[in-house]
Amino acid sequence: MKTGLKPVLWSCAALLLLLSLVLPLLNVITMLLLMVPYVVLYATLPPKSFVLHLLPVWVIAYFVGGPATLIIGLFFLIPSIVMGYLYAKQAPASKVIRTVGVVFLAQLMLELLVFEMFLDISLIRELSAMVRASIDNMEAQGLLTQEWNAEFTDTVIRTMINSIPVTFIMIAFGYTVITQYLVRKALKWSGGPEAPRFARARDWRLPRILVLIYLIAYVIELFSTPTGDSFFAVAVMNLVPLLSFVFAFQAVGFFFFLAHQRGWNKAVPVILAIPVLIFPPLSLIGVLDTAFPIRKSFTKP
Repeated sequence: MKTGLKPVLWSCAALLLLLSLVLPLLNVITMLLLMVPYVVLYATLPPKSFVLHLLPVWVIAYFVGGPATLIIGLFFLIPSIVMGYLYAKQAPASKVIRTVGVVFLAQLMLELLVFEMFLDISLIRELSAMVRASIDNMEAQGLLTQEWNAEFTDTVIRTMINSIPVTFIMIAFGYTVITQYLVRKALKWSGGPEAPRFARARDWRLPRILVLIYLIAYVIELFSTPTGDSFFAVAVMNLVPLLSFVFAFQAVGFFFFLAHQRGWNKAVPVILAIPVLIFPPLSLIGVLDTAFPIRKSFTKP
């Protein structure tokens, strides 16, 4: 068993993060960091040593925080092992993000299924009840227009429910990217395998076929019924915002390319990226950058 100080410190960090799940507000930050100790331990230790480091952490967490703490810990443990394994194999960053993101997304969907089948807790039903109660409360306080009716309420609820898939995809992607960034720093400090980094932002390029898919999906959405319940309607409803999100990152890459070519301060593209990520229509910049060779106009001769 590898008994150096750093693995022990990471085990202590894993325990503290598990125990902090019971603390309101702090547990939000904990969720973002929970995978990091597991990934580092798995990437730097043999499997048997990893288990020996993990067992005392989970035993203490069980007696102090209760079984709910371990249930949450198990949810994050599985993608952590996958990420640690890929880092140990020196997999490229793009493969790490894709694989771990899919595992994370699959777990979210499986969790919904388990909750509904065994605990009779439905996210869709709870979300519908919460939104309906909020709208009824706003209506009672006179905050809604007189034209608002039950049909409008049903449309809002249906739209939110149909947007759950794209929301889950963004959560899985965002969480995986944040963890990958933190783990790279942690592995460097721990003397573990070098974690491959992403391509530089200025080199990000999406395949042009995505532009065609985006245009087709956008046209279909314009002529489709917004209240449609078919799988096709739900897929299109989620595909358009998802591709907009992807093209927004392409726009960010274009800003970093422009800053590099013009010698701007590194803070400039970061500042420009904020409104693009907040306002979806600005993702059109990324669409244009993908569809046309506009970067040639800004390339130094």
